[in-house]
Amino acid sequence: MRSSPNARFSPRADNPDCLSGAFLIHRRMAAPHHSSHATQNPAPEPPAVSAALARAHQKYWRFNLALIAALMSVGFAVSFLLPLAAPALAHLRFAGFRLPFYFGAQGAILMYLALIVVYIVSMQRADRHLQRAFEADAHTAADTGAASGAGVPSGPTAADAGMRGNLIR
Repeated sequence: MRSSPNARFSPRADNPDCLSGAFLIHRRMAAPHHSSHATQNPAPEPPAVSAALARAHQKYWRFNLALIAALMSVGFAVSFLLPLAAPALAHLRFAGFRLPFYFGAQGAILMYLALIVVYIVSMQRADRHLQRAFEADAHTAADTGAASGAGVPSGPTAADAGMRGNLIR
């Protein structure tokens, strides 16, 4: 396919500065590109939320972080502190086995699975609570819009549907 042995190093037709056999990134490719695309099409603004929904969302994330910290602490204790205390716990038996052996063989894995189940159940409950707060906020906004007669649609909008989808996950 090559016409000459030097064709490997000949410039490409679409970019004369680029060598076809080169593996290094060209200096023009490595420089940050400042395109006017961001100024022509700015990112859409998130929909406005009420103070009650903002508080519910903040409470949701604080709960999430506290739950993760608590579960990670339990995981740390099972993974690191229990093996350090193994000589002191060697005289204790569980299901006929010494406690350190049981935790090393299968107890730690069961604890990790239990931590996962606790996280899933707790976050599903928190998601339902946040969903109820979102729906109450949507009903309040619809009632306020209908009472003012400002022509605000009372049904859910596309932004509501997108937000609701994000809250359910």
